[in-house]
Amino acid sequence: MTAASASIVTNPSTGTIREYTTPGSIIVNDDETLYSLLTERIERTGEDTIIASRKLGPGRWDDITTGEFHQLVLDVAKGLIAFGIGKGDAVTLFSSTRYEWGVLDFALAAIGAVNVPIYDTDSAAQAERILNDSDVKLAIADNRERFDRLDSVKDHCPALKQILMLDGNALGALQGFGVTVSDEELDARIEATRADDLATIVYTSGSTGAPKGVELTHRNFLSIVRAGYECLSEVICDDHPRLLLFLPLAHCFARYIQYCSIGSDDGVVGYLPDTKSLLPDLRSFRPTYLLGVPRVFEKVYNAASRKAGAGFKGRLFAKAAEAARAWSRAQQAGEPHSAKAIAERATYEALVYRTVRGALGPNIRYVACGGAPLSPDLAHFYAGIGLPMIQGYGMTETAAPFTVTRVHDNVIGTVGQPAPGSSVRIADDGEVQVRGENVFRGYHNLPEKTAEAFTSDGWLHTGDLGSLDADGRLTITGRKKDIIITAGGKNVSPIPLEQEIVKCPIVEHAVVVGDGRPFIGALVTLDPEGLAAWLPLHGFDADMPIAQVANLTEVHDEIQQYVDRANATVSRAESVRKFVVLADRFTQDNKCLTPSLKVVRPAVNRVFAGVISNELYAGKH
Repeated sequence: MTAASASIVTNPSTGTIREYTTPGSIIVNDDETLYSLLTERIERTGEDTIIASRKLGPGRWDDITTGEFHQLVLDVAKGLIAFGIGKGDAVTLFSSTRYEWGVLDFALAAIGAVNVPIYDTDSAAQAERILNDSDVKLAIADNRERFDRLDSVKDHCPALKQILMLDGNALGALQGFGVTVSDEELDARIEATRADDLATIVYTSGSTGAPKGVELTHRNFLSIVRAGYECLSEVICDDHPRLLLFLPLAHCFARYIQYCSIGSDDGVVGYLPDTKSLLPDLRSFRPTYLLGVPRVFEKVYNAASRKAGAGFKGRLFAKAAEAARAWSRAQQAGEPHSAKAIAERATYEALVYRTVRGALGPNIRYVACGGAPLSPDLAHFYAGIGLPMIQGYGMTETAAPFTVTRVHDNVIGTVGQPAPGSSVRIADDGEVQVRGENVFRGYHNLPEKTAEAFTSDGWLHTGDLGSLDADGRLTITGRKKDIIITAGGKNVSPIPLEQEIVKCPIVEHAVVVGDGRPFIGALVTLDPEGLAAWLPLHGFDADMPIAQVANLTEVHDEIQQYVDRANATVSRAESVRKFVVLADRFTQDNKCLTPSLKVVRPAVNRVFAGVISNELYAGKH
């Protein structure tokens, strides 16, 4: 991909790239649907393994072929028809990531019903709002606990006819219902479903306000899935790809990659309902690629660092990690590696890198990260140990990814270029705006919010700030709503500061504050896993209460080192002058984290308002 072959618009006054359109196009025919991904695979490649379900216990997998999966999808689709689910009717899946989720998703897509997923961590009240907003007729929970959550609000959901439970053989029940439905009736429903029909309503996780129902069509998803085959074929298509999926399928990012795997020629997706036995599951499933949010990859790195300890092995790991980052940076700059660096790398490969990669499975080739900003240092570490970190950028409103780094154009610090035929531009105020076939059709029941989401000439407001380089690679620099304006009028983007502070091994989250205040401050939460290793090394009991740990001078001194590093990257007016270590964590229960583990900045400011006023800014006006 070269800039010369792309459509580029520059800013006449500054010469910077204002708009970039990736050359090419993605074709989605009007009669194609998400279900077509499955049928087209069978037509191309016949019957092979497509699914691995962890039904036999940790580290043990049950292989399912395309034929078996397809037949179950059809049987369940008949059951949904028999149950009275018509085209456009909403059905909720309230479940962790598991094989049955995929079956139901494709069955609903086949008959033109609308999948309305609910995060498995959502409360009964949150579920009730979604059920009523989208007029859900049938809800399917995975276990008794989530079934009971739905059942507790069923009387307040007039459209909801029935709740089924996967652990209570819901699929078997649907198969039983379906025996009364003929093949002809099913075929008619499949043929009546079109690319521009509504496929799903996904409720945003609400990091900037109340969740809104994002309406996505079959075309939206198909266009970005097929773009994935063009842009990331090495990852999701080549050399027998295997994906171990543990992110919640209620999140578009996970759902997108599920479709990519199932629609590829020989990809296998493994559904992992929990991560309690993640390491043996990784070893036994042998994925070739994984996707996760930044926190997942931070934990892998921190676990490797803790395992190395503080002695000789710890010093070796630290040197190897720095060498990996230096190796990656040299590659990015196109610089040759010195003989010394090559020799050191061979040593570190044998002693460190191979072990870290092996923790993600013996066949791992790529990792993909999205959902939140990732520290460039961490991306350089993974790239430097021989595990390229593919990064992307998108929103629920774009069916997950919109831009992505390519394997052979993986410029760390950027989130890559748009899909073929798609466009990104930078508005006068620095906002990233996008346009493409995967952009949603609107917010459910919210025409005014839908109108507000688009510019007058049809571009989607993202709310993010960014810039484009000469080759159309996008860099995200912050969010418009996150920009802090101090009492002195200084505009501060908090994300770069936070990314530096959370590199501290005992820090879980950092949130920079200071809007309308005399200086920039930060709230810091502690990572229990990091503390478990750190405390004994510094002469403290590993079981010390967190409230006591938060007040330790040694803890503050450790974090201060990372605050100082963050401050070294900005001017004094933008630097963190003071921070508070919280005894509490950011969680979904206190609304400070979304189900996809993004920090909800307004909630943090609200929940910890007293701390901000009375500890960070006591006596400061």
